[in-house]
Amino acid sequence: MAEENPAHSAPDTGQESTAEPSVLTERDRTPPVRQSSNRRRNIVILIVVVVALVGGVFLWLYLSSYESTDDAQADVHLYPVSARVSGYVIRVNVDDNQWVEKGTVLVEVDPKDYEVAVAQAQANLVNAEATAQSLNITVPITSVNTSSQLKFAASGIDDANAGIIAAERQEAAAHSQVEEAEANDVKAQDDLHRYKLLVDKREVAPQVYDQALAAAKSSTAAVAAAHANESAAQQFVQQARSRLEQANANHQSAETGPQQVSSTQARVRAAIADVEQKRALLEQAQLNLQYTKIVAPVSGEVNKTVVVGMNVQDGQQLLTVVPLDEVWVTANFKETQLRHMQVGQRAEIHVDSSGRTLKGHVDSIAGATGPLFSLLPPENATGNYVKIVQRIPVKIVLDAGENRDRRLRPGMNVVPDVYLH
Repeated sequence: MAEENPAHSAPDTGQESTAEPSVLTERDRTPPVRQSSNRRRNIVILIVVVVALVGGVFLWLYLSSYESTDDAQADVHLYPVSARVSGYVIRVNVDDNQWVEKGTVLVEVDPKDYEVAVAQAQANLVNAEATAQSLNITVPITSVNTSSQLKFAASGIDDANAGIIAAERQEAAAHSQVEEAEANDVKAQDDLHRYKLLVDKREVAPQVYDQALAAAKSSTAAVAAAHANESAAQQFVQQARSRLEQANANHQSAETGPQQVSSTQARVRAAIADVEQKRALLEQAQLNLQYTKIVAPVSGEVNKTVVVGMNVQDGQQLLTVVPLDEVWVTANFKETQLRHMQVGQRAEIHVDSSGRTLKGHVDSIAGATGPLFSLLPPENATGNYVKIVQRIPVKIVLDAGENRDRRLRPGMNVVPDVYLH
């Protein structure tokens, strides 16, 4: 009771009793309502500070969890469609900004000239194949004929040699007959002369003389016949030697048969090569005929510069196909933003035109900064140098089905956020 009402207590002696009444008097001066208000204000300030600190921490964590840039555009590979053969355009099957599937016939060139070229190439191929087939048949025939001729020529030489030997023997026999006939003729002439003398002296009968005269004439004729046989035998010898010379010539000619076979085989190989050449020309003609129909290389929207009636040349660009299903984002991040960026990290792409947010991931990071790929790259080794933060292109690929409606078009501005964690 004394602590609750100090004014009615008796004063104590000393300092302690003197100071206590003054402290209690100051507390009594502060209203209880104000003390409660100050306490609540301090609690609110403390709460606000704590919330601000926690919010700052969460905000810092959130802002450091991703990197963002507004220097980004949708990108895609444009597919130029060119004519592969020259000719007159007879049909254009698409309009501007029309969606086409891969393999769709876009433009048709007049195929008549190329159909004629295919027919001519087919005829040339058939002719070359027939020539090669005929030459291929002659190779075994020539080989057999050459072998037969060589054997026949060798046997002809043997026959000619045998004929020469036989003719020479006949010549020797005829010469012996000549010598025998001449000896008989000498004897018959001597006998005739003796009988002539005896007949004149009438020492022998005339009949004996007549027999001697007949024998002499017969021996003379036998000598002439023997000479004729000898001459004939000599002619046979000459003929046999001539046949030997002919057989040797035939043998020499037959020995060139292998060269003739090789020559024929070479002609066959040349004919086969000609067939392959004609077949290649036919394939080229067929390809040129196929090229008269120009098809879409990929699925996408078409921008065309060709109309019916144009005379196009080989290599002339006629259309451009934009494959909207293959659109990606090229984001040019500052080099300081790539510290923790890696391939495969999740990304969100905010499209300026539609306000949509698409999902994707980092596909790759360029190997150099953008200016290095320009026509005139910067050269920092000369002149005054000012350090500039460089930007490096980062390719962000959309997840499957994100651009199903194909509203994201190449060249559109986007804002990608790449989450680093």
